Amino acid sequence: MSLPAAAVTLGSPVWLLPEAIEDLLPAEAAHVERLRRKLLDEFARHGYELVAPPLLEYVESLLTGSGRDMDLRTFKLVDQLSGRTMGVRADTTPQVARIDAHLLNRKGVTRLCYCGSVLHTVPDGLLASREPLQIGAELYGHAGLEADIEIIRLLARSFELCAIPSLRLDVGHVAIFRALCTAAGLSPDREQEIFFALQAKDIPALRELTADVAEPVRGGFLALPELYGSRAVLERAVSLLPTFPEITRALAELSRLADALAGLSASFDLADLRGYHYHSGAVFAAYADGSPGAVALGGRYDKVGQSFGRGRPATGFSLDLRQLARLAPAEPARSAILAPWPEDDALNAETERLRAAGEIVIAALPGHEDTWLETGCDRVLVRRGERWIIQNIS
Repeated sequence: MSLPAAAVTLGSPVWLLPEAIEDLLPAEAAHVERLRRKLLDEFARHGYELVAPPLLEYVESLLTGSGRDMDLRTFKLVDQLSGRTMGVRADTTPQVARIDAHLLNRKGVTRLCYCGSVLHTVPDGLLASREPLQIGAELYGHAGLEADIEIIRLLARSFELCAIPSLRLDVGHVAIFRALCTAAGLSPDREQEIFFALQAKDIPALRELTADVAEPVRGGFLALPELYGSRAVLERAVSLLPTFPEITRALAELSRLADALAGLSASFDLADLRGYHYHSGAVFAAYADGSPGAVALGGRYDKVGQSFGRGRPATGFSLDLRQLARLAPAEPARSAILAPWPEDDALNAETERLRAAGEIVIAALPGHEDTWLETGCDRVLVRRGERWIIQNIS
């Protein structure tokens, strides 16, 4: 039998998946599903309501409010019904912001959560999937730092429930960098170059890019890569950074966060500007042993709602359940009971009783003898007169 033409052209079997796209086999899928239920149930106990945005939207809506950070990561296609360009979501947060702004239209605080696949044109890292299973929580309608504290504590609780050891938080604040850029009067291109130099902690490039920036702003830029570590960093920042109102307010917020997160392993990085075009205040990343990069990202993004015509304070976090499942200890696989064939009313009643009690019961369809160990059956249901007993499978 010949392969389809496309397969012959590509020179690979038709069953191979695209790069950085993977299946979840039964044990992995069950592990991910247990974590999903555990986290969504915990979010619900904190008042976060579940929403399920569509996988596809018009690209203008998907990219609204995210700067252009998501543009190159978004798969695009033409809608055959309208002729307009659509995108496969690369991040669910803008969609949830749209739901809060236009569909719910509440005046007070709204807590929402979600879980679903997103798709990336390129993976985030060497071992990352291009189809993360994104789960997250978002809090709308409260501009105070209390919302940021709640969200970070909920993230820490999520890691605790999943038995992820050694959670570490890096906290920053994008308002500091914004204030320095505004004071320096930088062009968008120069601002972007300085942004990349800070992200790479490239001090020589940063010195060159800020050579014509007046003090004390230049000194502020050059100090940012060194302002990383424990709470003492915030005290150093007060003496090293210009006393602009925005910077003073940001450092005060970080100091309050340090107080609120005293029970967690938290550090501060004032040069960490991930999602800079998207976030508007405090930002954070979570790390754990066994992961080369951040396991969860979050922060405040008040400006996203404005892009949908209704500005609402907002903060939240998201993470990839696939990545989380690789770090979380797996529960032992559950065994099953093999029910004989053919069926009758008595057998059906007994299997339903066992299933109601929490057992997995699998019907022994005829013609598959000696294969049931593959399905996880280690016991068999046997009739002894009017009684049913469960025996181990030898």
